[in-house]
Amino acid sequence: MVHALWFRAVLPGGSLRENGFGRICWLGQDGGVIWGKRVQRPVLGEGGPLGAVRRAVDGAAVAGWEALNDLVEVLLEVDAAGDEEAARSALAMVTGAAGLVTRLDAHARQGPWYGPYQEAAVRRVRARFSGATSGPVATALASMDGDGRLRERAVAAMVARPWPEVMPFLVLRTADWVKPVRDRARAGLALLLADDPGAHLPVVLPMVLRLDARVRGGFAVTQVRAALLSSSPEVWRGLFGSGGCRQRRFVFDIAVSQGWLRLADYVTSAETDPDVGVRARAAEVACREAVWTRRLDVLRRLAGSRRPEVRVVALTGLVRVGHDPDVAAHLDDEAPLVRAVARDAARRLGIDAREHYWTAVSAAQPLLGAIAGLAETGSAADAPLLRPLLSHPLAKVRAQAVRGLRMLGAVVVGDLVPLLRDPSPAVVREATAALRPLLGAVPPGLPWELLADGRVELRRAGYRLLRGNGVDVELRAALLLTLDPDPRLAGRGKADVTRLARDAERTTWRRSPRPQLTVTATQHTELVELAARATTALGEDNSQKLATWLARTRPGG
Repeated sequence: MVHALWFRAVLPGGSLRENGFGRICWLGQDGGVIWGKRVQRPVLGEGGPLGAVRRAVDGAAVAGWEALNDLVEVLLEVDAAGDEEAARSALAMVTGAAGLVTRLDAHARQGPWYGPYQEAAVRRVRARFSGATSGPVATALASMDGDGRLRERAVAAMVARPWPEVMPFLVLRTADWVKPVRDRARAGLALLLADDPGAHLPVVLPMVLRLDARVRGGFAVTQVRAALLSSSPEVWRGLFGSGGCRQRRFVFDIAVSQGWLRLADYVTSAETDPDVGVRARAAEVACREAVWTRRLDVLRRLAGSRRPEVRVVALTGLVRVGHDPDVAAHLDDEAPLVRAVARDAARRLGIDAREHYWTAVSAAQPLLGAIAGLAETGSAADAPLLRPLLSHPLAKVRAQAVRGLRMLGAVVVGDLVPLLRDPSPAVVREATAALRPLLGAVPPGLPWELLADGRVELRRAGYRLLRGNGVDVELRAALLLTLDPDPRLAGRGKADVTRLARDAERTTWRRSPRPQLTVTATQHTELVELAARATTALGEDNSQKLATWLARTRPGG
């Protein structure tokens, strides 16, 4: 109650809350959070200790230093229970969240549990860690301590008891800024990878790849590469079949350089791998080998892939073996680069690609690639072939026709204005992009009508059309968008209001001219009212800047 009275006296207009870890907090009118005093240790709550860890990990993945502090204290509560299995499961949740271990490590150095949390957290971490007999959580947290001697002892404990869940923390210390800590961690990592690469590579590799860009991260990458080269096929295939895109590319590059894969493996990867980088590299290797061995069946198979990055490599291979007719058959492909390769082959065969597109676009069911191809090779004289497609029953055809007219420089405002209310969001988006350079010909009230429409894509289109029409129009539209029920549009409006308000603020370092707000008395009153309505969404700081700017503005007649 004392804290509530203090908050209400100092920050009126907010509300008192308590988060899931026993911390009293005050929510201001702008949605910001001002944290109060911790009244108790983290409440484990529903789901037991591991449930609390999961909630803390989820919170730390999107929040700042306060959430990281909460995660540390929840982990300490798990460690105090003395259950090694639960502690290892808790660490597995931490290491399973992308980037969370490196954020915890940076937090320990740059924002080391300071203020009212420093003494409790640091003292409890150091008290829980006693060397090789400590649990995995205490060892992992001690490895990030600011004391180099404690980090070195933690590294020795991790090497002595190499739990898989603490290996990412050991990898971090191989790039430590203190040489004794770094040397001990590197020696331990090298020995562990040499003794059992199959057990340690899966847990080490993701963190090693995150260290690749660091100044001292090269050692760990080299050790992992060496361990991978000496591992069995079951190990590297298991690593290739799991993990993120970076891990898959790392393993795949080594497999390619060592010749571990066959042509059939490359074809399968090019057709089915979920990562675009692996698909493109596999297609390149497969097509190169198919060109050398004259495997036309492989080239034709990959040329029919649904992936454009695979098709273009396969068509290039067919060009190299002299099969231009197969390549020219892809003139109507939906991928721009594929169409370019096909047009080059058609030129060698004496085929006029523009005439081909004239015929294809005039068909009852024109292909999207043909419409795009005509826009790439034609001129404004070809626009009459595309205008009838603006009323085509298929939304994709209408959108592609609008894009084609824009590329040809043959936009007629009267033809596209009705498409701003098209049932298809894609058509609305293309029509908006085509009309933006011609705003002077658009009915002046139409963008405001769109901004007030019930459909999200129409409000987005109206806002895009209003941008660039003067500071007063931009500010009014951005304030209206800040109040939009769609979170993404509201965020866009808030960002633009923030930019305008900050640019209008007087600063000694800003060289660009401040935005000049020229409004009538009626417009000024409307802007003040909109700013007041948007106070909660904008936040206190931005609202104050905007209020100062509006108060300084002198309305005209």
